[in-house]
Order: sequence, then C-alpha cells, then structure tokens
Amino acid sequence: MDDHSRLAYTEVLADETAATCAAFPVRATEWFAARGITIRRVLTDNAWAYTKTTRRATCAELGISPRWTRPRRPQPNGKTERFHRTLLEESAYHRPYTSETERQAPFGNRLDRYNHHRPHVGIAGPTPADRVTNLSEQHT
Repeated sequence: MDDHSRLAYTEVLADETAATCAAFPVRATEWFAARGITIRRVLTDNAWAYTKTTRRATCAELGISPRWTRPRRPQPNGKTERFHRTLLEESAYHRPYTSETERQAPFGNRLDRYNHHRPHVGIAGPTPADRVTNLSEQHT
C-alpha cells in the first residue's frame, strides 16, 4: 500500500514460504511503477518469511529498504491493518461462501473498488486513485 495515496496492490498466494514472499515485491514494484509510484521502503510485520535472506536480497536488488514493525505492535502498520479490515468487512465477511475459491473469485473487483471507487475518510474523501499523480495520464 502506498503511504500517501493508500493505493493498494495485493495478491492471493498459495503459501507463505520465503520464496513466495520474496517474489511478491517484484510484482508489486512493477505494478506500482506502471502507476508512477516508486517503492523506496517497505514496512512489514516480523513474520518468518519476511525476515529471510531471500526477501532481503530481492529488496536489495529492487533498491527497496526493508523495515519491520516491533513485535506485538501493529500501530505503525495501521494503514495496512485498516485495509485488511475494510476488505474483510466489505467483502469476505459480507456473506457466507461455500468454498475458498468462491470467496476469492471477486477479489480483483474488490481491489478495483477499493482503489478507484470507494471514498476514503482517512484521506479526506477521495479514492486512492484520485491521489496518485497522473494515474489516468491526464497530466502528460
């Protein structure tokens, strides 16, 4: 999640191995770069896979400075924690699902709504996409 705009990129992944977690920043960096956002730092919790050498090496290759929150202190990562809560409240817990596949099927639409259609109180009303300079290429 971009700290300024709250524009979010996320994926549903099959596992939390070190290799999977190391590959995610590559795709996220490309996605944000396509929208004119350069990732300089990334803040994560202290999950095992986030502290492994493979992820640190990937961040170094991408020019990203990895940072970690203190154990049992979710507050510094509050914007991301709120993003997770919003997705859960507005979609995942919205109705019962018969399978994980059914629950994940509309995920892309949910993320699009979050980024492009849902006003955010935390940024005084606009959508995250509204706060990204030149996202719609209106300023060439």
